[in-house]
Amino acid sequence: MKKILLLQWLLLPIILFSQKIDSINVHTLKNVSVIGFKTVRGIGHMPDFKDGIIYAGKKSEVIMVDSLDANKAINNTRQILGRIPGLNIVETETGGFTANGIATRGLNPIQSIEMNTRQNGYNISADIYGYNEAYYLPPMEAVQRIEMVRGAAALQFGAQFGGLVNYITKDAPANKPFEFYTSQTAGSYGLFNSFNSIGGNFKKLSYYAFIQYRYMDGYRPNSKQWQLSGFGKLQYKISEKLNVTAEYSLLRNTIQMPGGLTDSQFQANPKMSTRSRNWLKTPWNIVNVSMNYSLSKNSIISIKSTYLYGNRSLVWRNEDGGPAAQDTIDPITNTYVPREVGIQNMKNITTEFRFSHQYQFVHQQATISGGIRHSYAWLKRLGGGEGTTNSDFDLSIRGDWGYNLNFTTTNIAPFIENIFKFGDKLSIIPGFRFEYLNSTATGYKTTNGTKQNVLENRSRTFPLFGMGISYKTGTYTNIYGNISQAYRPIEYSQLEPFGITSRIDPNLKDSYGFNADLGYRGTIKNYFNFDLGVFYLAYNNRIGVLVQTDPNTGMEYSVRKNIANSVHKGVENYLEFNILKYLNAQSKTGLSIFNSFAFIDARYTTGEFKGNRVEAAAKTINRTGIIFNNPHFSATFQINNIGDAYGDASNVKTSTDPIAGYIPGYTVADLSMTYTIKKIAIKVGVNNLTDKSYFTRRTDEYPGPGIIPSIGRSYYFGFSTQF
Repeated sequence: MKKILLLQWLLLPIILFSQKIDSINVHTLKNVSVIGFKTVRGIGHMPDFKDGIIYAGKKSEVIMVDSLDANKAINNTRQILGRIPGLNIVETETGGFTANGIATRGLNPIQSIEMNTRQNGYNISADIYGYNEAYYLPPMEAVQRIEMVRGAAALQFGAQFGGLVNYITKDAPANKPFEFYTSQTAGSYGLFNSFNSIGGNFKKLSYYAFIQYRYMDGYRPNSKQWQLSGFGKLQYKISEKLNVTAEYSLLRNTIQMPGGLTDSQFQANPKMSTRSRNWLKTPWNIVNVSMNYSLSKNSIISIKSTYLYGNRSLVWRNEDGGPAAQDTIDPITNTYVPREVGIQNMKNITTEFRFSHQYQFVHQQATISGGIRHSYAWLKRLGGGEGTTNSDFDLSIRGDWGYNLNFTTTNIAPFIENIFKFGDKLSIIPGFRFEYLNSTATGYKTTNGTKQNVLENRSRTFPLFGMGISYKTGTYTNIYGNISQAYRPIEYSQLEPFGITSRIDPNLKDSYGFNADLGYRGTIKNYFNFDLGVFYLAYNNRIGVLVQTDPNTGMEYSVRKNIANSVHKGVENYLEFNILKYLNAQSKTGLSIFNSFAFIDARYTTGEFKGNRVEAAAKTINRTGIIFNNPHFSATFQINNIGDAYGDASNVKTSTDPIAGYIPGYTVADLSMTYTIKKIAIKVGVNNLTDKSYFTRRTDEYPGPGIIPSIGRSYYFGFSTQF
């Protein structure tokens, strides 16, 4: 780790020197500035201000997806997002979850619960406050770019510690009434993916739509899955100042889950399946209507209203007994044991109003950006129902549900930020967000034959402050810094009873803390891209379960309460150097090397596990690659070296608890190539080139319990064309 950091920081004088000696030609940026972003071979950072939103002073990345060589047919996250330093990826998509989760800075990556996940600027998770799980993501073949903003995004977008990830879908082609694009991909383990899109313009109306079908037999037995994704977008330009847009996204799928493994099972055969009767469906629907209006050349207002309705239906041989429990036919009854059924219905409606205005302040242009967000979310959770002894997808139950719960969240959040410029180089960006949150829980849960009624109603407010700074050291380089407060609301599951004698602390509080960044970033001509930074994240009032003794009875009981604080600190560095462009700026051939490196020290600072590492937090995340490209051919070879981690806060290496235990570090290599002739592109690649056996997650629930293995060596081949 020290050698990597030393090499990166030794390059700084070279960067500065190169910038000075080439200052005469610094405006020559062919193939670097793409729709307002400064990028080198597809990765860069957000501009100070775009589409009414302030990004100045914030650590950010933007990835142009079309420029990447990657297996987009299966949304291979480590290839598509892997160049973002410090990104922790949990690879469970083929094990039962519908999307590979991500996180930054040692936070929990499961289903991206610490992130504010959006598509085209609106939320696509069930409820970012009570149930922030992302079951739907757009297929990467439909995505134009991916925007990521670290913890400072809490002020503009919401309170998540991990920050924002925003998937921007493609637009209608310019100046064409109709265009058809198709991409067909086949690969290992029965992969077939078909992506087709249409788009065009007719006078003031533009349209874009896609449909994707994907089927896989799966890496392990009993892991077949299919999914259908669709999207439609209509935009009408009423005038030069006003346009309205309507969008609809859908997901339909069926996933068979092969179960989790014990450590010994994984060592013996990581392709083993312990379950053949576990199934999951997550139909998802998102409707969005938005309006953008330019009041003047300096003033913009926008409104986005979104309605989401989704479902998660699950039938499985539950976690009782852990991964070692066999799911076999009982010789006495000659049947399997009954499965457990769980159904969740989710709805939310959100409206976000934004305004921005550029004005003069002390003879300098200042920018103010603000707005208000209102959302109401409802979740119906049915579970613990005794299902059939069958093996197919069957949600019928016998008797009553084990629990029947209703949760709601109401959120109102005004926010504002302002860029104050002092001279041509220095900008100060103060910001404020005020969050009102009301959470309710009603219903019942039966534990060991005893029905416990649930009645919770909690209202609270959170003032969140932030301050950013940006200092331009050159035309395309700057020093940035930011400190912003954030919080993590109490989740729905943390309001559920979890035992007859167990209790929920009436003073249970939301987790809170802050993110701080300091870095130096920029691009040098069309051959060098860099972002060198440090961070500090304080995460207080983490929620967990402790065993306590009742002073009146002397009896022990479990209580869910705030148990500990944690601190996450480290470095996040990215370097990319195009050797051939450096030697000849006009060269049509490029040869780049890149390194995305993070060192993360995430530890508990109070509580029972003080000094222990935070669960799932790898200390080092190092991805290195080489990219070759010319007008017809491109190839990317990437090596991913991820450090070890632990499944829970106890940091034990082995345990009978399926979530606890060691997660070894691993190294995985990927190779992807694209050959283009006229309008036809041929794509081939190999993922996990060395067939490494590894895993990124332990779980105590579905799709386990136990270890969820990642995929071994796999190949893919595809072609695309457009008319």
